Amino acid sequence: MSITIEHIRQAAARLEGIAIRTPLLQNKILNERLNAQVFIKPECLQHIGAFKFRGAYNRLSQLNEAQHALGVVAFSSGNHAQGVALAARMLGMKATIVMPSDAPALKLEGTKQLGAQVRPYDRKTESREEIAAEIAANTGATLVPAFDDADIIAGQGTCGLEIMEQLAALGKQPNLVLAPCGGGGLMAGVSSAVKALSPDTSVYGVEQENYDDHFLSRQAGKRVKVDGSIPTLCDALMATTPGELTWSINSRTVDDFIVVTEDEIVFAISFAFRYLKLVVEPGGVVPLAALLANKLDVKRATVAIVLSGGNIDSKTFASCLQKYPSPH
Repeated sequence: MSITIEHIRQAAARLEGIAIRTPLLQNKILNERLNAQVFIKPECLQHIGAFKFRGAYNRLSQLNEAQHALGVVAFSSGNHAQGVALAARMLGMKATIVMPSDAPALKLEGTKQLGAQVRPYDRKTESREEIAAEIAANTGATLVPAFDDADIIAGQGTCGLEIMEQLAALGKQPNLVLAPCGGGGLMAGVSSAVKALSPDTSVYGVEQENYDDHFLSRQAGKRVKVDGSIPTLCDALMATTPGELTWSINSRTVDDFIVVTEDEIVFAISFAFRYLKLVVEPGGVVPLAALLANKLDVKRATVAIVLSGGNIDSKTFASCLQKYPSPH
């Protein structure tokens, strides 16, 4: 299945005036450091501090009256949880979110504050998929996947559509676009939009070193599962295997996948705070980490990157800033 530019434009129409059309930012220090023109799409400034609201609202806004009455259920470590919770509240429906008991406190609290019912589970002993499926079966609630769903992907794709529109308004077309890659929903949406409007633009997905399932899948030519037990700051990128639908898209629309280390991510968080004046969470900062670590040659190129979320707890944030108090 493909997600067409028409699907993404329809999603953009539903989100018009509801989602924040986040700006495209530039930073002189970053541009000089890389000898490139880098445009930053700060989805950390989106509702709930992450791009996930786009897909959640696009999905929920299309439910029929009977589905609306029975509510929704989702499973997520945080950003999808908050996206679904806010979309449900805006649309006046009930939401139950299955969340790991060790999810970041900021994301757990945010989800509850938005009025969703949280069902905690133990990552080691319980299956979130089974719990959510059971809730859906018992209540009739509609299950809203985090990434492997055409409407979710089309919603996330509006982020890519906006990048292309905003650059076109400046008379520019990107040579490269980089986005974070967890389950692959944002990646599938962004890459579909970018390639539809500019087939010659190179699109890269960026992953954390121990959750490089897309990178390994590309090497193997099929979906590969990673271990998933190694701790990481990137709670948003802990999917252990590419989604079936997302991989069918990303295997065609993404030029390659880049892997960054935990330390490169910490440096990028500190750099974003010091120079860009943005608070970005670990999973959301990986495209910037890839550029700062010179994973690609971007000299004299026009580059767009998605910083996909800003939900980082104060303790983690402080430790990143302490490690690199003056990143340069």
